Amino acid sequence: MTKHLPLAALLLLASPLAFAQVKLTTDTLQCHIIHFSAGALAPGFGSNSGHTPLRNMRDLYSAPWLDFAIGCDYKYRSGWTVTLDADLAIGNDNLQQRQARLGDIYGPLGYPLASDGSIAGIEAYNRNLSLRIGIARLIPLLPRNPNSGLLIKASAGWIMQKTAFNQNYTENPVPLLADPYSQLYDNLRNGIILSQSIAFQYMSNYLTYVNLRLSLEISQCLTWSSRPYLIDNLTHLNGKDPNRYLDLLYGLKLTWMFPLTGKTTYDYYY
Repeated sequence: MTKHLPLAALLLLASPLAFAQVKLTTDTLQCHIIHFSAGALAPGFGSNSGHTPLRNMRDLYSAPWLDFAIGCDYKYRSGWTVTLDADLAIGNDNLQQRQARLGDIYGPLGYPLASDGSIAGIEAYNRNLSLRIGIARLIPLLPRNPNSGLLIKASAGWIMQKTAFNQNYTENPVPLLADPYSQLYDNLRNGIILSQSIAFQYMSNYLTYVNLRLSLEISQCLTWSSRPYLIDNLTHLNGKDPNRYLDLLYGLKLTWMFPLTGKTTYDYYY
């Protein structure tokens, strides 16, 4: 009798494991999802109402830009998702033709002077901030994982873009870049942004933190100047900028998602 006990114990352990592999019902995730994104952004085609050259985003700032985002989604079992995203895009000292644009600051000697007469160092880069709400639809591609597949998304919201200046010193600033004078040169614009994207989304059946999304995105930005007076010597702008600007932005993003509920795509029964 005792010699059969190990065999009986092995059978008792194996039976639940065997039955646990039978997938009886699918479970499509419905929950809030917090996500963080990082990627690259580049400006494309641009136009403006005055047909003025060298004033759109592509003319002002060289690419690529770094793009960081944080957001919250609510995903329904049907595959529809409501989204809220906040994006920050920045360049790396990328204002183009700055000496010609900032002629008053560089002066006849060709370099900016600090208040004590020494040569100053200036960094000038773009800063874009947007806030968007949208809707997305998930198209499952994996029969055993209804939470993964193609995600098609459209969103709309508000965008702000400007030239940000960083002076590489602390004691002797350039007088013309001290507030509020820097506002004459910062090209501050606000407006509307429309975005469309297609992504591959993967949410693991078994690993809690393996939830990733790779997205290709295109945005249309309709903006206008928010300053009463601007100076750009390259384009002979000295006064209010009356133009309306249309810019295209192209982006590639990798997103890490954190569902705020349990995540399994199948129920298991013993």
